[in-house]
Amino acid sequence: MTDLNLTGQHFIAGKWLSGDAMFDSAPSTGPVRHFSEASQSHVDAAVNAAEEAFMSYGWSGQNARAAFLRTIADEIEAVGALVTEIGHQETGLPEARLEGERGRTTGQLRLFADHIEQGSYLEQSHDVALPDRAPLPRPDLRLMQRPIGPVAVFGASNFPLAFSTAGGDTAAALAAGCPVVLKGHPAHPGTGEIIAQAIARAMKATDQHPGVFSFLQGSTHEVGAQVVQHPLIRAVGFTGSLAGGRALFDLCMSRPEPIPFFGELGSVNPMFCLPKAMQTRAGALAQGWAASLTMGAGQFCTNPGIAFVIAGAQANEFAEASIAALSGAGAQAMLTDGIASAYKHGANAVASAAHVEPLFTTESVGRTALPNLFRVSLEHWLHSPDLQEEVFGPLGIIVEANDIDEMVAAAGAIEGQLTCTLQMEEGDKAHAQRLLPHLERKAGRVLVNGFPTGVEVAGAMVHGGPYPASTNFGATSVGTMAIRRFLRPVCYQNMPADLLPA
Repeated sequence: MTDLNLTGQHFIAGKWLSGDAMFDSAPSTGPVRHFSEASQSHVDAAVNAAEEAFMSYGWSGQNARAAFLRTIADEIEAVGALVTEIGHQETGLPEARLEGERGRTTGQLRLFADHIEQGSYLEQSHDVALPDRAPLPRPDLRLMQRPIGPVAVFGASNFPLAFSTAGGDTAAALAAGCPVVLKGHPAHPGTGEIIAQAIARAMKATDQHPGVFSFLQGSTHEVGAQVVQHPLIRAVGFTGSLAGGRALFDLCMSRPEPIPFFGELGSVNPMFCLPKAMQTRAGALAQGWAASLTMGAGQFCTNPGIAFVIAGAQANEFAEASIAALSGAGAQAMLTDGIASAYKHGANAVASAAHVEPLFTTESVGRTALPNLFRVSLEHWLHSPDLQEEVFGPLGIIVEANDIDEMVAAAGAIEGQLTCTLQMEEGDKAHAQRLLPHLERKAGRVLVNGFPTGVEVAGAMVHGGPYPASTNFGATSVGTMAIRRFLRPVCYQNMPADLLPA
């Protein structure tokens, strides 16, 4: 076992600090470790330092911030083996998955570095002065996007790297010019600290203000509530459960000065299997769906939990092929004991719901998960709100409609989603055209002939959607457009050029 050199402390204003209260990690394998619980004084110190840092970092040039982001990526790569080792111990995720996620994390950092150097994110506009215009002259007007101030970011349970300490929210905020106060997730506190150490080294190497990044640990909801309620925090980035996200959203809205809460809360990501596609490849569709359902033990916010089909022979073929594919899936470790328990509870709730037919059921033991598959008519699904809620894990529900009209009605009835998928062939285009107006309103990403697990980090990606998929339908937490969450437009009127931001 490698010496991980963990402090178990918080990183605040350039220093590693502890406190009186401690909590223990709950690893999938390996040793239990001890970490400091953040207090109100820790929160105050971190946020006050971030506010102080903003007065210089918010006015720094894009090239300097880009160099900082690239240095963070370099420092993470330098400790890649340590990250994989402790990440596997804490989460049970396979080493290959963690190595891939580390590459995504460093890739995001470098992508944002390139993006801000290119400069289009500033959305600059200039209306030149018209002093002789009648009946009134026009002043010189310049508009550009500016950073909003200190941002709170919450690490996610299911992505210990790409959506956590140096994940997409942190990368976007730092790229925008906003200092970050990071609340680490207690499911992987050691992994979070190793990454925080890498950011600390990058701060020193690029001569950053010590308040540009702070890292707080905590096993309770209290520290998170203290962070989002601090009057100097200007926005919050969150990836997690609907219940947890909604609670933080309500706190943000109840502040004397409300702030934006950018919460990505998950969804059931429905898949609409159209008639020609089912006639052509029902079996292959089922195999692909099963692989997507069970990927990472179903612990992805884009997990396609619902498959809409039209009842008949092809629907039966699809169900049988899904059963065959899922029966070959072995038990997989879940990220935490709590997530494993919630999955078992969710599977039992679906199994006991009225009019639901169990097609393939399993008994998950301990912290592992096995897949489950159910079938229900569209009529009963529409009248069962519990069946429309996300079950975080490898669980699928086949919803059978009587005809395409019912399927279109279902598309109009679903709640906001991160993704909706069309499985179609050329002969399904007329049906797809009927579905698209509904799906476009309900999802941030609409796919054709693919599966939503696997979110490309790119300029055109949208990872968000109407509530309850996320709390802000106009935002994304993945891709370069994510930087917009931490910017606001400022107009400069008759401003001398040497006073304008760099």
